[in-house]
Amino acid sequence: MRALTLVANRQLELTVLPDTPPPAAGEVQVRVRAVGLNHLDLWGYRGMAFARRQKFPLVVGVEASGEIAALGAGVDSFKIGDRVVMYGALTCGTCKACREGRDNLCENVQGIMGFHVDGFARELVNMPARLVIAVPDGVTLQDAACAPIAFATVEHMLFDNAKLQSGETVLVHAGGSGIGTAAIKMAKAIGCTVITTVGDDVKGEKAKALGADHVINYKTHRFEHEVRKLTGKKGVDVVFEHVGADTFNGSLLALKRGGRLVTCGATSGPSITFNLMQLFQQQYKILGSFGASLQNIRTSLAKMAGGLTPVIDSAFAPEDIEQGLKRLESRDVFGKLIVNF
Repeated sequence: MRALTLVANRQLELTVLPDTPPPAAGEVQVRVRAVGLNHLDLWGYRGMAFARRQKFPLVVGVEASGEIAALGAGVDSFKIGDRVVMYGALTCGTCKACREGRDNLCENVQGIMGFHVDGFARELVNMPARLVIAVPDGVTLQDAACAPIAFATVEHMLFDNAKLQSGETVLVHAGGSGIGTAAIKMAKAIGCTVITTVGDDVKGEKAKALGADHVINYKTHRFEHEVRKLTGKKGVDVVFEHVGADTFNGSLLALKRGGRLVTCGATSGPSITFNLMQLFQQQYKILGSFGASLQNIRTSLAKMAGGLTPVIDSAFAPEDIEQGLKRLESRDVFGKLIVNF
């Protein structure tokens, strides 16, 4: 079985692993067809400290789609050949959060796939059937591979946490990223005004083509000043924040009184200081968001089936994954990067 294996920091190899055993009771075996690349993959590749990697070598890949290849005893919710995606973490299924459908708050999680435990970038993988979700008709496996992390993260951020409503104005940072492109499309789909930041004018034109109402090149303009101008000094209702230290304080200045900032990332750095008086006087709501629920993935797939598809920048063969990671690291992307198996 072929697998993309991290053997040392920044060293990936396409290796041959022993055959995958048959699925145990309650499990399904999935033949992986497409793997979506995310910043989690990049952080693991870099060897960032919070990965708490348990071992080398480690099979990478946190987001993927595929087809059911075998069924374990007692599994009657799938059949051979069904197209599916897999949840990106091994959750317990028994704690209060899991029983309530909030697996991203699992109290006994074994780890994130491809980050703490072996991931999806291999030809076959066994998964608990409860962590596998059917792909609707009409959704390609390449698009579906963007659902478990990218699309579902945006769904959870904008609608579960920020409670984004039709008619509101939202600032989407890094509009050319995988989650940024998804956020633009999801916000526009419900009738929001979208302001987005990008790193160059080419990405700006692409973001406008997706439906962004206003585009700000953060390298040539202070985005917070531009947002105040665009909103008549009122600010936006919601900031979709995932950049971190470089943008966080500016994001607060871009909010209207009582506005909501939702954040899921810190690609430019995890530490900031900010003015507490500004926080309580302006009555901001700051919301942390990590991962997504199984229902968020189902909703994301349903949106894809309805025509709200992800933006795919490029697809790579497994042996070229490092090219994809380096492009992700350099921000030379617009949309998602996919590895096809």
